Amino acid sequence: MPGVHLWLNFLESLSEMELVGCVLHIKFPLSSELLFVVVVLVHFPAKFTVIGPHNPVAAILGQETVLPCHLFPRMSAANMEVRWFRSQFVPFVHLYRDGKDQYERQMPEYQGRTELLKAGLTDGNVHLRILNIRHSDEGKYHCFVQDDTFYEETVLELRVAGLGSAPLISVEGHQDGGIRVVCRSAGWYPEPEVQWKGLNGRRLPSLSETKSQGYNNLFETETVIIVTEQSNQNLSCCIRNAVLNQEKESAVYMADPFFPKVNSWLVALSMILVVLFGFIGLTVYLFKMKGKYQREKYTPALTLPQANVTLDPDTAHPKLILSEDRKSVRWGGMWQDLSNNPERFDTVFCVLGCEGFTLGRHCWEVEVGDGTFWAVGVARESVGRKGWISRSPEGGIWAVEWWWGQFRALTSPVTLLPLSRAPSRIRICLDCERGQVTFIDAGDDTQIFTFPPGSIPGERIRPWLWVLGPQLRLCP
Repeated sequence: MPGVHLWLNFLESLSEMELVGCVLHIKFPLSSELLFVVVVLVHFPAKFTVIGPHNPVAAILGQETVLPCHLFPRMSAANMEVRWFRSQFVPFVHLYRDGKDQYERQMPEYQGRTELLKAGLTDGNVHLRILNIRHSDEGKYHCFVQDDTFYEETVLELRVAGLGSAPLISVEGHQDGGIRVVCRSAGWYPEPEVQWKGLNGRRLPSLSETKSQGYNNLFETETVIIVTEQSNQNLSCCIRNAVLNQEKESAVYMADPFFPKVNSWLVALSMILVVLFGFIGLTVYLFKMKGKYQREKYTPALTLPQANVTLDPDTAHPKLILSEDRKSVRWGGMWQDLSNNPERFDTVFCVLGCEGFTLGRHCWEVEVGDGTFWAVGVARESVGRKGWISRSPEGGIWAVEWWWGQFRALTSPVTLLPLSRAPSRIRICLDCERGQVTFIDAGDDTQIFTFPPGSIPGERIRPWLWVLGPQLRLCP
């Protein structure tokens, strides 16, 4: 029973006790309450204690982490119930019971992202792995273990963190008799600690410091310092994540010629030259970026390599039939005897690709033929699988479809596309860095529709197909 060892310590502090044979003798009269405690201790000893870490567990956004938890003394938990939950017992984060995982009442936000590490169950380890860490995962978790009528639990805390970019130091002209130096960085969570350091690590005061939350709630920081010729010309900008206890640092040395001198006309001439060369460099850079943008915007099909995409049978609706090579799918019209796993679509006739993309730029083609109803595109890996889902960016889907002779982009509301006929083959181009997907007629390389940059979130993205009729085929 939980807390039995506390009562033992209490009784031991009251008097001496002797154990003669199988009878417990106490050298002073016991009250009825103490006698009851002794009887409970003798007949109902504690079976085990559930132990977790005392300090919070740190996890990095987008990566995976393990919440440690084990039984003491060590014993097998293979035939016990292991339940991980947040503030409520049901719905749960993860449930293991009757020798297998149970998903029926799992919290939707954890579906497909949790795994009980069963290799350690026989040793009393009931660790939980969580994939693709999100901001919402931060907080307290209960590790609950039950054997028959006896149960114990412990509470541990998960802290989510993001390690941002290395500090970028730039010199931005003269100010107040010195040089204005700016340090910038982005991609931090939670709000980082920022400081300037001089020689021997001595902390330097900053002129100003600005922090803001940008895309995906990650923090951006900018801090300014004025460096004079009399002050420390060796300086570094250090940004630290307190949760991970990690930091990134960049250094710079300000040479004497950078500081303003008595000859003001030389200073003015130098500044004019700096501005002039800077303007020329910026102009050249902008022209290059414009050309690159135009090439990416209008000819993405010519610059992207073909991705080898196959279909995931574990996600296919029971009325969809996949080919043996998992390159094509058609609507069969009859329910197949397939397991209703958490990954499978059970209402909308969808299937996902096996491949998922988080970085880089990727391209694949789908042969749509002359079908009457179909849609092709991409979906986030956490897209809803059960019941009716919204086939739109709000529902985690970015696609185009052919519906009753109309070609439409699945925006919210839908966008009618000025095409009188559907292409026979569509090229899908995904740019994870820009958060953008483009659809192209593979027959003549004309652009059909592009979802704007930043539309797709920074999580794992998979190919997505919807069909009601003849087959769709992924082209080699």
